[in-house]
Amino acid sequence: MPLNIANSDRKRIVIVGGGFGGLKLANKLKKSNFDIVLLDKYNFHQFQPLYYQVAMSGLEPSSICFPLRKRFQRTGHVHIRVAEATEVDTNEKRLTTSEGTIWYDYLILAMGADTNFYGMKEMEERALTLKSISESLHLRNEILNDYEQALKSESVEARQKYLDIAIVGGGPTGVELAGSLAEMRKYILPKEYPEFDYREVDIYLIQSDKRILPGMSEKSSKKALRYLEELEVKVELNSRVKAFNGEYVTLADERKIEVGKVIWAAGISANRIAGIPDENVGPGNRLKVDQYNQLENCNDVFVIGDQSIMISDEKPYGDPQVAQVAIQQGLLLHRNLLRLAAGKELQPFKYKDKGMLATIGRNKAVADLPGFHFGGYFAWVVWLFVHLFALIGTKNKIIVFLNWTWNYLTYDQSLRLIIRPYKNVEIKDHE
Repeated sequence: MPLNIANSDRKRIVIVGGGFGGLKLANKLKKSNFDIVLLDKYNFHQFQPLYYQVAMSGLEPSSICFPLRKRFQRTGHVHIRVAEATEVDTNEKRLTTSEGTIWYDYLILAMGADTNFYGMKEMEERALTLKSISESLHLRNEILNDYEQALKSESVEARQKYLDIAIVGGGPTGVELAGSLAEMRKYILPKEYPEFDYREVDIYLIQSDKRILPGMSEKSSKKALRYLEELEVKVELNSRVKAFNGEYVTLADERKIEVGKVIWAAGISANRIAGIPDENVGPGNRLKVDQYNQLENCNDVFVIGDQSIMISDEKPYGDPQVAQVAIQQGLLLHRNLLRLAAGKELQPFKYKDKGMLATIGRNKAVADLPGFHFGGYFAWVVWLFVHLFALIGTKNKIIVFLNWTWNYLTYDQSLRLIIRPYKNVEIKDHE
Protein backbone atom coordinates (compact mmCIF):
# COMPACT_ATOMS: atom_id res chain seq x y z
CA MET A 1 0.00 0.00 0.00
CA PRO A 2 1.52 3.36 -0.99
CA LEU A 3 1.72 6.29 1.40
CA ASN A 4 -0.99 8.80 0.57
CA ILE A 5 1.15 11.54 -0.97
CA ALA A 6 0.10 13.09 -4.27
CA ASN A 7 2.56 13.01 -7.16
CA SER A 8 3.77 16.26 -8.72
CA ASP A 9 6.21 17.49 -11.36
CA ARG A 10 8.75 18.27 -8.65
CA LYS A 11 11.56 15.86 -7.81
CA ARG A 12 10.87 14.13 -4.50
CA ILE A 13 13.32 14.07 -1.58
CA VAL A 14 12.47 11.62 1.19
CA ILE A 15 14.18 12.32 4.53
CA VAL A 16 14.06 9.55 7.12
CA GLY A 17 14.52 10.98 10.61
CA GLY A 18 13.54 14.26 12.25
CA GLY A 19 16.65 14.59 14.41
CA PHE A 20 19.26 17.35 14.22
CA GLY A 21 20.45 16.57 10.69
CA GLY A 22 17.14 15.56 9.11
CA LEU A 23 15.18 18.49 10.52
CA LYS A 24 17.87 21.01 9.61
CA LEU A 25 17.92 19.72 6.02
CA ALA A 26 14.11 19.69 5.68
CA ASN A 27 13.88 23.20 7.08
CA LYS A 28 16.46 24.55 4.63
CA LEU A 29 14.76 22.80 1.70
CA LYS A 30 11.23 24.02 2.46
CA LYS A 31 11.62 26.97 0.10
CA SER A 32 13.21 24.89 -2.67
CA ASN A 33 11.61 23.48 -5.81
CA PHE A 34 11.55 19.92 -4.40
CA ASP A 35 8.73 17.89 -2.89
CA ILE A 36 9.89 17.01 0.62
CA VAL A 37 8.66 14.01 2.61
CA LEU A 38 9.88 13.87 6.22
CA LEU A 39 9.38 10.54 8.00
CA ASP A 40 9.82 9.92 11.71
CA LYS A 41 8.34 7.45 14.19
CA TYR A 42 7.41 10.44 16.39
CA ASN A 43 5.57 13.59 15.34
CA PHE A 44 8.08 15.78 17.17
CA HIS A 45 11.78 16.63 17.28
CA GLN A 46 13.61 15.67 20.49
CA PHE A 47 16.53 17.63 21.92
CA GLN A 48 18.73 14.75 22.98
CA PRO A 49 21.38 16.62 25.05
CA LEU A 50 18.77 17.42 27.70
CA TYR A 51 17.15 13.99 28.07
CA TYR A 52 18.95 13.54 31.38
CA GLN A 53 17.37 16.68 32.82
CA VAL A 54 13.92 15.27 32.10
CA ALA A 55 14.98 12.03 33.79
CA MET A 56 16.27 13.96 36.79
CA SER A 57 13.02 15.98 37.18
CA GLY A 58 14.63 19.25 36.12
CA LEU A 59 12.67 19.87 32.91
CA GLU A 60 9.26 19.07 31.47
CA PRO A 61 9.34 16.66 28.50
CA SER A 62 7.44 19.09 26.28
CA SER A 63 10.02 21.83 26.85
CA ILE A 64 12.71 19.97 24.91
CA CYS A 65 10.44 18.72 22.11
CA PHE A 66 9.05 20.55 19.10
CA PRO A 67 6.16 19.41 16.83
CA LEU A 68 7.43 18.70 13.34
CA ARG A 69 4.27 20.03 11.69
CA LYS A 70 4.59 23.36 13.48
CA ARG A 71 7.97 23.93 11.82
CA PHE A 72 6.40 23.47 8.35
CA GLN A 73 3.08 25.27 8.71
CA ARG A 74 1.76 26.74 5.45
CA THR A 75 4.40 24.85 3.46
CA GLY A 76 2.36 22.80 1.00
CA HIS A 77 5.18 20.79 -0.53
CA VAL A 78 6.59 19.46 2.78
CA HIS A 79 4.76 16.29 3.85
CA ILE A 80 5.12 14.87 7.37
CA ARG A 81 4.39 11.21 7.97
CA VAL A 82 4.63 9.35 11.28
CA ALA A 83 6.12 6.04 10.18
CA GLU A 84 9.18 3.83 10.53
CA ALA A 85 11.32 3.07 7.50
CA THR A 86 11.88 -0.68 7.25
CA GLU A 87 13.44 -1.42 3.85
CA VAL A 88 14.88 0.37 0.84
CA ASP A 89 15.19 -0.85 -2.73
CA THR A 90 17.89 1.35 -4.26
CA ASN A 91 17.36 -0.08 -7.75
CA GLU A 92 13.64 0.70 -7.82
CA LYS A 93 14.11 3.84 -5.68
CA ARG A 94 11.41 2.59 -3.35
CA LEU A 95 11.21 2.95 0.43
CA THR A 96 9.04 0.62 2.49
CA THR A 97 7.68 1.94 5.77
CA SER A 98 5.40 0.71 8.54
CA GLU A 99 2.58 2.69 6.91
CA GLY A 100 3.17 1.90 3.24
CA THR A 101 5.63 2.41 0.40
CA ILE A 102 6.93 5.57 -1.22
CA TRP A 103 9.04 6.28 -4.29
CA TYR A 104 11.81 8.84 -4.22
CA ASP A 105 14.23 10.68 -6.47
CA TYR A 106 16.67 11.28 -3.63
CA LEU A 107 16.68 9.46 -0.29
CA ILE A 108 18.33 10.89 2.83
CA LEU A 109 18.84 8.49 5.72
CA ALA A 110 19.16 10.31 9.05
CA MET A 111 17.84 7.60 11.34
CA GLY A 112 20.28 8.21 14.19
CA ALA A 113 21.47 5.56 16.60
CA ASP A 114 20.24 3.45 19.49
CA THR A 115 21.80 1.95 22.59
CA ASN A 116 24.58 -0.57 22.04
CA PHE A 117 24.77 -3.31 24.68
CA TYR A 118 27.65 -5.09 22.92
CA GLY A 119 25.82 -8.41 22.90
CA MET A 120 25.05 -8.48 26.65
CA LYS A 121 21.46 -9.78 26.62
CA GLU A 122 21.19 -9.76 30.41
CA MET A 123 22.15 -6.08 30.49
CA GLU A 124 19.75 -5.27 27.67
CA GLU A 125 16.87 -6.82 29.63
CA ARG A 126 17.62 -5.17 32.98
CA ALA A 127 19.43 -1.87 32.41
CA LEU A 128 17.71 1.49 32.04
CA THR A 129 18.55 3.58 28.99
CA LEU A 130 18.26 7.19 27.87
CA LYS A 131 17.74 7.44 24.11
CA SER A 132 14.28 9.05 23.90
CA ILE A 133 11.81 11.17 25.82
CA SER A 134 9.86 8.02 26.66
CA GLU A 135 12.96 6.42 28.17
CA SER A 136 13.70 9.62 30.10
CA LEU A 137 10.24 9.53 31.68
CA HIS A 138 10.59 5.83 32.42
CA LEU A 139 13.92 6.45 34.15
CA ARG A 140 12.39 9.29 36.19
CA ASN A 141 9.54 7.00 37.26
CA GLU A 142 11.93 4.21 38.24
CA ILE A 143 14.18 6.43 40.36
CA LEU A 144 11.33 8.22 42.16
CA ASN A 145 9.38 5.01 42.70
CA ASP A 146 12.44 3.33 44.19
CA TYR A 147 12.79 6.18 46.69
CA GLU A 148 9.18 5.56 47.70
CA GLN A 149 9.85 1.83 48.03
CA ALA A 150 12.93 2.53 50.16
CA LEU A 151 10.71 4.20 52.77
CA LYS A 152 8.93 0.88 53.28
CA SER A 153 12.15 -1.02 54.00
CA GLU A 154 12.88 -1.68 57.65
CA SER A 155 16.67 -1.87 57.49
CA VAL A 156 19.59 -0.14 55.80
CA GLU A 157 20.49 -3.38 54.01
CA ALA A 158 17.00 -3.81 52.59
CA ARG A 159 16.96 -0.20 51.35
CA GLN A 160 20.16 -0.42 49.37
CA LYS A 161 18.65 -2.20 46.37
CA TYR A 162 16.34 0.80 45.91
CA LEU A 163 18.93 3.50 46.56
CA ASP A 164 22.26 2.45 45.06
CA ILE A 165 22.71 3.00 41.34
CA ALA A 166 25.43 2.46 38.75
CA ILE A 167 25.91 4.43 35.55
CA VAL A 168 27.91 2.60 32.90
CA GLY A 169 29.74 4.90 30.49
CA GLY A 170 31.86 7.94 31.25
CA GLY A 171 30.98 10.06 28.23
CA PRO A 172 28.98 13.31 28.49
CA THR A 173 25.66 11.51 29.16
CA GLY A 174 27.08 9.36 31.95
CA VAL A 175 28.97 12.23 33.56
CA GLU A 176 26.00 14.60 33.43
CA LEU A 177 23.67 11.94 34.83
CA ALA A 178 26.05 11.14 37.68
CA GLY A 179 26.43 14.81 38.60
CA SER A 180 22.69 15.42 38.47
CA LEU A 181 21.92 12.35 40.63
CA ALA A 182 24.54 13.46 43.13
CA GLU A 183 22.95 16.89 43.39
CA MET A 184 19.52 15.34 43.88
CA ARG A 185 20.98 13.27 46.70
CA LYS A 186 22.57 16.36 48.27
CA TYR A 187 19.77 18.91 47.93
CA ILE A 188 16.49 17.01 47.55
CA LEU A 189 16.59 13.77 49.52
CA PRO A 190 17.34 15.37 52.92
CA LYS A 191 14.25 17.59 52.56
CA GLU A 192 11.78 15.12 51.06
CA TYR A 193 12.94 11.75 52.41
CA PRO A 194 14.15 12.49 55.96
CA GLU A 195 13.17 8.96 57.10
CA PHE A 196 16.42 7.60 55.68
CA ASP A 197 19.93 9.03 55.59
CA TYR A 198 20.67 10.43 52.13
CA ARG A 199 24.28 9.32 52.58
CA GLU A 200 23.07 5.74 52.17
CA VAL A 201 22.67 6.46 48.45
CA ASP A 202 25.75 5.29 46.54
CA ILE A 203 26.27 6.51 42.98
CA TYR A 204 28.81 4.68 40.83
CA LEU A 205 30.14 5.81 37.46
CA ILE A 206 31.84 2.90 35.70
CA GLN A 207 34.12 3.71 32.78
CA SER A 208 36.11 1.18 30.73
CA ASP A 209 38.62 3.83 29.62
CA LYS A 210 41.45 5.22 31.71
CA ARG A 211 39.61 8.53 32.00
CA ILE A 212 36.11 9.97 31.76
CA LEU A 213 35.10 12.19 28.85
CA PRO A 214 37.64 10.56 26.51
CA GLY A 215 36.45 12.74 23.63
CA MET A 216 37.57 15.87 25.47
CA SER A 217 41.01 17.14 26.48
CA GLU A 218 42.88 15.49 29.32
CA LYS A 219 42.68 18.75 31.27
CA SER A 220 38.88 18.79 31.06
CA SER A 221 38.71 15.09 31.87
CA LYS A 222 40.74 15.54 35.07
CA LYS A 223 38.68 18.56 36.10
CA ALA A 224 35.40 16.70 35.53
CA LEU A 225 36.70 13.79 37.62
CA ARG A 226 37.55 16.17 40.44
CA TYR A 227 34.07 17.71 40.30
CA LEU A 228 32.45 14.27 40.50
CA GLU A 229 34.63 13.29 43.44
CA GLU A 230 33.63 16.51 45.21
CA LEU A 231 30.02 15.38 44.75
CA GLU A 232 30.99 11.99 46.23
CA VAL A 233 30.35 10.00 43.08
CA LYS A 234 32.34 6.76 43.13
CA VAL A 235 34.18 6.69 39.82
CA GLU A 236 35.54 3.34 38.65
CA LEU A 237 38.07 3.80 35.83
CA ASN A 238 39.56 1.03 33.67
CA SER A 239 36.58 -1.09 34.68
CA ARG A 240 34.64 -3.01 32.07
CA VAL A 241 31.18 -4.29 32.98
CA LYS A 242 30.67 -7.99 32.40
CA ALA A 243 27.13 -8.64 33.69
CA PHE A 244 24.23 -7.38 35.79
CA ASN A 245 21.81 -9.79 37.49
CA GLY A 246 19.54 -7.20 39.11
CA GLU A 247 21.38 -7.32 42.43
CA TYR A 248 24.99 -6.52 41.56
CA VAL A 249 27.18 -5.53 38.64
CA THR A 250 30.06 -7.87 37.81
CA LEU A 251 33.20 -6.30 36.36
CA ALA A 252 35.68 -7.97 34.03
CA ASP A 253 38.11 -8.52 36.94
CA GLU A 254 35.28 -10.36 38.79
CA ARG A 255 34.72 -7.56 41.31
CA LYS A 256 31.06 -7.11 42.24
CA ILE A 257 29.27 -3.85 43.00
CA GLU A 258 25.91 -4.19 44.75
CA VAL A 259 23.33 -1.96 43.09
CA GLY A 260 19.64 -2.31 42.30
CA LYS A 261 19.67 -0.20 39.15
CA VAL A 262 21.99 0.26 36.20
CA ILE A 263 21.75 3.10 33.70
CA TRP A 264 23.49 2.14 30.48
CA ALA A 265 25.23 5.04 28.73
CA ALA A 266 28.21 3.14 27.35
CA GLY A 267 27.77 3.27 23.60
CA ILE A 268 25.53 3.56 20.59
CA SER A 269 24.92 1.61 17.41
CA ALA A 270 23.50 3.18 14.26
CA ASN A 271 19.95 2.19 13.36
CA ARG A 272 19.76 -0.24 10.45
CA ILE A 273 17.43 -0.48 7.50
CA ALA A 274 17.00 -3.58 5.35
CA GLY A 275 18.11 -3.42 1.73
CA ILE A 276 21.54 -1.87 2.30
CA PRO A 277 24.31 -4.31 1.30
CA ASP A 278 26.63 -5.49 4.08
CA GLU A 279 29.65 -4.02 2.29
CA ASN A 280 28.17 -0.56 2.89
CA VAL A 281 28.11 -1.10 6.66
CA GLY A 282 31.07 0.13 8.71
CA PRO A 283 31.97 0.20 12.42
CA GLY A 284 29.05 0.61 14.81
CA ASN A 285 26.55 -0.28 12.05
CA ARG A 286 27.22 3.11 10.45
CA LEU A 287 26.76 3.37 6.68
CA LYS A 288 29.89 4.22 4.71
CA VAL A 289 29.59 7.39 2.66
CA ASP A 290 31.87 9.34 0.34
CA GLN A 291 33.03 12.92 0.85
CA TYR A 292 29.61 14.19 -0.30
CA ASN A 293 27.69 12.01 2.20
CA GLN A 294 26.51 9.77 -0.64
CA LEU A 295 26.09 6.11 0.15
CA GLU A 296 28.94 4.30 -1.55
CA ASN A 297 27.95 3.01 -5.02
CA CYS A 298 24.52 4.64 -4.78
CA ASN A 299 24.42 8.27 -5.92
CA ASP A 300 20.74 8.85 -5.12
CA VAL A 301 21.03 7.91 -1.43
CA PHE A 302 22.68 10.16 1.14
CA VAL A 303 23.34 9.41 4.81
CA ILE A 304 23.92 12.03 7.52
CA GLY A 305 24.27 12.20 11.29
CA ASP A 306 25.00 9.27 13.61
CA GLN A 307 24.04 6.79 10.90
CA SER A 308 26.87 7.83 8.56
CA ILE A 309 30.61 7.30 8.63
CA MET A 310 33.06 9.04 6.30
CA ILE A 311 36.31 7.09 6.56
CA SER A 312 39.58 8.72 5.51
CA ASP A 313 43.29 8.42 6.26
CA GLU A 314 42.93 11.44 8.52
CA LYS A 315 39.84 10.05 10.28
CA PRO A 316 39.82 6.22 10.16
CA TYR A 317 36.85 6.16 12.55
CA GLY A 318 34.97 9.00 10.90
CA ASP A 319 33.62 12.12 12.58
CA PRO A 320 32.22 12.00 16.12
CA GLN A 321 28.55 11.09 16.55
CA VAL A 322 27.47 14.46 17.92
CA ALA A 323 24.75 16.94 17.01
CA GLN A 324 27.08 19.47 15.35
CA VAL A 325 28.25 16.93 12.78
CA ALA A 326 24.65 16.12 11.82
CA ILE A 327 23.70 19.81 11.60
CA GLN A 328 26.69 20.70 9.44
CA GLN A 329 26.04 17.72 7.18
CA GLY A 330 22.41 18.79 6.80
CA LEU A 331 23.44 22.32 5.88
CA LEU A 332 25.94 21.19 3.25
CA LEU A 333 23.58 18.57 1.83
CA HIS A 334 20.97 21.29 1.30
CA ARG A 335 23.44 23.18 -0.87
CA ASN A 336 24.57 20.02 -2.67
CA LEU A 337 21.03 18.95 -3.54
CA LEU A 338 20.44 22.37 -5.10
CA ARG A 339 23.74 22.04 -6.97
CA LEU A 340 22.79 18.54 -8.09
CA ALA A 341 19.50 19.84 -9.51
CA ALA A 342 21.40 22.60 -11.32
CA GLY A 343 24.00 20.18 -12.74
CA LYS A 344 26.83 21.71 -10.72
CA GLU A 345 29.73 19.95 -9.02
CA LEU A 346 29.10 18.86 -5.42
CA GLN A 347 31.05 20.29 -2.49
CA PRO A 348 32.86 17.90 -0.10
CA PHE A 349 32.00 17.76 3.59
CA LYS A 350 34.56 18.80 6.19
CA TYR A 351 33.53 18.95 9.80
CA LYS A 352 34.34 22.18 11.62
CA ASP A 353 34.85 21.33 15.27
CA LYS A 354 33.30 24.08 17.39
CA GLY A 355 34.31 22.42 20.66
CA MET A 356 32.72 20.27 23.33
CA LEU A 357 30.97 21.03 26.62
CA ALA A 358 29.91 18.91 29.57
CA THR A 359 28.23 19.93 32.80
CA ILE A 360 28.75 18.06 36.05
CA GLY A 361 26.45 20.06 38.27
CA ARG A 362 25.70 23.42 39.77
CA ASN A 363 28.46 25.88 38.75
CA LYS A 364 30.54 22.93 37.54
CA ALA A 365 31.24 22.30 33.87
CA VAL A 366 34.15 21.81 31.49
CA ALA A 367 34.65 23.31 28.04
CA ASP A 368 36.98 22.53 25.16
CA LEU A 369 36.75 25.35 22.66
CA PRO A 370 39.10 25.86 19.70
CA GLY A 371 42.39 27.04 21.20
CA PHE A 372 41.61 26.88 24.91
CA HIS A 373 40.10 24.79 27.69
CA PHE A 374 38.42 25.96 30.89
CA GLY A 375 36.09 24.81 33.60
CA GLY A 376 34.03 25.91 36.58
CA TYR A 377 31.35 28.58 36.74
CA PHE A 378 32.15 30.29 33.43
CA ALA A 379 32.09 26.96 31.55
CA TRP A 380 28.76 26.18 33.23
CA VAL A 381 27.28 29.50 32.03
CA VAL A 382 28.57 28.84 28.50
CA TRP A 383 27.00 25.36 28.60
CA LEU A 384 23.65 26.83 29.69
CA PHE A 385 23.51 29.42 26.93
CA VAL A 386 24.74 27.11 24.16
CA HIS A 387 22.04 24.56 24.97
CA LEU A 388 19.38 27.20 25.56
CA PHE A 389 19.85 28.80 22.14
CA ALA A 390 20.12 25.41 20.41
CA LEU A 391 16.57 24.53 21.50
CA ILE A 392 13.89 24.85 18.83
CA GLY A 393 11.03 27.23 19.58
CA THR A 394 10.92 30.50 21.52
CA LYS A 395 8.42 29.09 24.00
CA ASN A 396 10.73 26.16 24.79
CA LYS A 397 13.66 28.52 25.34
CA ILE A 398 11.63 30.63 27.78
CA ILE A 399 10.27 27.61 29.70
CA VAL A 400 13.70 26.01 30.03
CA PHE A 401 15.28 29.29 31.11
CA LEU A 402 12.60 29.80 33.79
CA ASN A 403 13.01 26.21 35.02
CA TRP A 404 16.78 26.56 35.24
CA THR A 405 16.47 29.89 37.06
CA TRP A 406 13.97 28.46 39.56
CA ASN A 407 16.09 25.36 40.16
CA TYR A 408 19.19 27.49 40.69
CA LEU A 409 17.58 29.93 43.13
CA THR A 410 15.69 27.33 45.17
CA TYR A 411 18.08 24.36 45.04
CA ASP A 412 15.06 22.38 43.89
CA GLN A 413 13.80 20.33 40.96
CA SER A 414 10.06 20.73 41.02
CA LEU A 415 8.95 18.07 38.52
CA ARG A 416 9.25 14.95 40.65
CA LEU A 417 6.09 13.29 39.37
CA ILE A 418 5.59 9.56 38.91
CA ILE A 419 3.44 9.41 35.79
CA ARG A 420 2.56 5.97 34.49
CA PRO A 421 0.93 5.01 31.19
CA TYR A 422 -2.85 4.68 31.51
CA LYS A 423 -2.80 0.99 30.53
CA ASN A 424 0.00 0.17 32.96
CA VAL A 425 -1.18 1.59 36.27
CA GLU A 426 0.21 -1.14 38.50
CA ILE A 427 2.72 0.17 41.02
CA LYS A 428 6.07 -1.50 40.63
CA ASP A 429 6.75 -3.90 43.49
CA HIS A 430 10.30 -5.11 44.01
CA GLU A 431 9.49 -7.32 46.99
